[in-house]
Amino acid sequence: MKLSVITKSIFLNGICLLYILLFVYAAVSKLLDFENFQVQLGQSPLLSAYASWVSYIVPLIELVVAVFLAVNRWRFVGLLASLMLMVMFSSYIFIVLHYTSFVPCSCGGILEKMSWNQHLVFNLFFVLLVLLALAFYSSLHQSKNRMIKGAPIAGIISISVLSSIGFMIALFLTSEEIMHHENPFIRRYPQHPILLRHQMDLKFNSYYFAGYRKGKIYLGNYTNPLQLLSMDSSLNNRQFEKISFEVKNRFFQRVTIGIRDSFFYLKDGTVPTVFMGSTSNWKLSKELKGIPFFTLAEAIDTANLVFRANNGKEYANVLGLFRSNQVPKVSYNPHLLQRQIDGVFDTDGILLYSEKIKKIVYLYFYRNEFIVADINSKLAYRGHTIDTTTKAKIKVAYLKNQTERTMMAPPLIVNANAAVCQNLLFVHSKIKGRYENDLLWKQAVIIDVYDLNKNTYLLSFPIYNNGEKKMDSFWVTATHLYAIMGNKLMVYELKSILKKEINSVRLKER
Repeated sequence: MKLSVITKSIFLNGICLLYILLFVYAAVSKLLDFENFQVQLGQSPLLSAYASWVSYIVPLIELVVAVFLAVNRWRFVGLLASLMLMVMFSSYIFIVLHYTSFVPCSCGGILEKMSWNQHLVFNLFFVLLVLLALAFYSSLHQSKNRMIKGAPIAGIISISVLSSIGFMIALFLTSEEIMHHENPFIRRYPQHPILLRHQMDLKFNSYYFAGYRKGKIYLGNYTNPLQLLSMDSSLNNRQFEKISFEVKNRFFQRVTIGIRDSFFYLKDGTVPTVFMGSTSNWKLSKELKGIPFFTLAEAIDTANLVFRANNGKEYANVLGLFRSNQVPKVSYNPHLLQRQIDGVFDTDGILLYSEKIKKIVYLYFYRNEFIVADINSKLAYRGHTIDTTTKAKIKVAYLKNQTERTMMAPPLIVNANAAVCQNLLFVHSKIKGRYENDLLWKQAVIIDVYDLNKNTYLLSFPIYNNGEKKMDSFWVTATHLYAIMGNKLMVYELKSILKKEINSVRLKER
């Protein structure tokens, strides 16, 4: 049964009115809550890199299209634009649901209350409506409208749909490239990458992370350096391990314990000395003799370790290797740490070692850079955190005829702490990114995650304060994140988005 001209006209006007209401409502909702809309776009897997201009253009286009639909003379252009917008919105949701790890962003208002699958169905329904409207318009005005006169409406629609889908795919691919490799300081916050599972009162705030082995986390204690506290991820099976130590005539000042595989290491760079023993009996059995004074040290294995010393030019920081089975035992790579101001404060940072990928990692405190080197201290690459602080913002004063140096003013800390788990580097950042609100930074510390194999930024997540206590230090395993907040130990379970990145290394090794 053929519809009459009047019926087609009524349907056409009704569909145009629905679209006008939809676009005006969506645009006004975005503008009324513009800051939140911009934040959500900044976290979008497709639009992160373009959030600054997309946040202005989208509501503007919606309002313009609404005007085109309201004016008979421009209605065909308005209908085509409506089709392209709805196809782009639908493509956006489809890509988010099937090709990305998380689903941020919303349209605002009541549309925000829909699930993403519901939103996709809603969009596709409006796509069908606008296709019906274009068919009615074509049959009513084909002889009058120059754009459709002599041109098949199906061809125009096909080109519009394909170009809209192609545009969204291009946005997705280019945005991903920019976010991972040329990040404009926009963080991505997926939904719940970690989940708090357990917490316990340590009674004292002098604990630090010594290491992890066979499902147990080990905590050292600065005030009782020869005793370790161990427990599993459920904070059960707690026990104290007493280190047997009978060495005399050593005046230790800052003893720390580190655990690597089935061995533990007692370190004090002020002596200097490094002892090692087995975790099976907690007895020191061997001293790594010949190591120079050091400020940081990480064991690579039972015969080798990487350390930081003040043996560089003008007593600047330098990274070195100690090999107990080679001659000479000590070697330095003066080119790894790069001086900007004084060579000491400006190169201060955190020394880490990833046993799984056999890489040395050094993260600067005061600039957006980290160093990745192999076990021979040969530079692999210089990576950058996503903030923009390329030069350390510190002021150094020299005292006692230039023999001592101190900070003249509080420095700008860029990276406060870090942990490494297999191929992932977890960085506690102190710099607020674009589209981030102050409330989040008051309530939590922010962890940025980087893939060391690909030299890319992956994602960020907050670790919320425990009352007034912020996180002091943390440790990451393949399944959990442990955090010390004052005298509390918090255990978070890693969710699939992080486990997938960690497991990708295991899959490649098979």
